[in-house]
Amino acid sequence: MKKILLTSLLLFLIKILFPVSALAHCPLCVAGAAVGLSLSRLLGVDDAVTGVWMAAFLGAMALWLTNVIRKKAQLPFLKPLVYILTFGLTIWSFYKFNLIPRFSGEVFGIHKLTFGILAGGIFFYLVDVINDLIIAKNKKVFFPYQRVVVSIGSILILSFIMFYIVNFTSL
Repeated sequence: MKKILLTSLLLFLIKILFPVSALAHCPLCVAGAAVGLSLSRLLGVDDAVTGVWMAAFLGAMALWLTNVIRKKAQLPFLKPLVYILTFGLTIWSFYKFNLIPRFSGEVFGIHKLTFGILAGGIFFYLVDVINDLIIAKNKKVFFPYQRVVVSIGSILILSFIMFYIVNFTSL
């Protein structure tokens, strides 16, 4: 029994210390977006800003799912297809099951939460594509956890922009 336990522990440590590969959007990214989303709801943050964090969560989940599917099959246009389906089905289900708060306002004629999800989704995808291009061009990342920092940093910046749009402009 000790031998099995020791072997299992050793294999676990090898797996942790020497990973085979890293996913572009790992569970850490998804967890970071989920924490931001949860905090925004708990703190009573405006729906437009909450939508941005929901978009980060959905985007990270979609990109994570894309990586899982790619291990099984190589399909053309998989990344944008999974991304669009994830966002489309989420927004559709919000309206279908009346999960959108009715009286929280609009931005450019679109409900604040929906606007935040759409703006955040587009921004998150573009930042990911640009980050991938920079890494591919230079054949390296510039600092540890670059993908996580760039993803969450871009969502923080967009959150401040969204806060400004909602609170300091008359739309």
